[in-house]
Amino acid sequence: MRGALYLTDAYRKEFDSTVTVSFADGIVLEETVFYPAGGGQPSDQGEIVSELGDRWKVISVEKSGNEILHKVEGVPPTVGTKVHGTLDWNLRYAHMRYHTCLHLLSGVVFHKYGSAITGNQIYADRARMDLTLNEFTPTFAQDIIREVNEVAGRHLPVSVRFLSREVADRDPALVRVARNIMPDVKEVRLIDIEGFDVQADGGTHVANTREVGKIQLLKTENKGARNKRLYVTLT
Repeated sequence: MRGALYLTDAYRKEFDSTVTVSFADGIVLEETVFYPAGGGQPSDQGEIVSELGDRWKVISVEKSGNEILHKVEGVPPTVGTKVHGTLDWNLRYAHMRYHTCLHLLSGVVFHKYGSAITGNQIYADRARMDLTLNEFTPTFAQDIIREVNEVAGRHLPVSVRFLSREVADRDPALVRVARNIMPDVKEVRLIDIEGFDVQADGGTHVANTREVGKIQLLKTENKGARNKRLYVTLT
């Protein structure tokens, strides 16, 4: 995505930028730390302030082609306006923790049971993941969560790196979702949980698995013969 600062620095909370496009209820910025909804991760929220002190609440962020659209409350600033943006950090950090939690979960079930991901959704206080598993009982689900907590407790570094699409396509283990929904990009962004798991992903993550905290199973659902759903929360 053009000007997407969050792709390389998930911990950046503030930034300065310039409005490049202004439309009825929002703007495009030259660069931004605001994450647009996608991949099961909700968009960021926050605030934008002009040099003159005018303020706009950023209520949602979405992708449009290669642009990032910031929906704001009130009449948006005009093209050329210089602004300072600030994230709702508590919301962003919650999404980061849950997103890394889901990578730990998908890593455990992929490496041990060969399961792919059929869906996921992150919230501020919980997350869910849909998996292609045959065996699925409450006891089995709790065993998975215990393994996920064990991996998180190793305090593994989490880093971002990029790989050419051509090279990434040679390794099916890097993509856990349907390849037909992978973005058409020349470089694939990888999330590397050191010594445990690497997979393609465009979201924001914590820098170490110790930041995830304790994972708890909320409930399970049987969504079909090979579609099982787990809900988790963090403490």
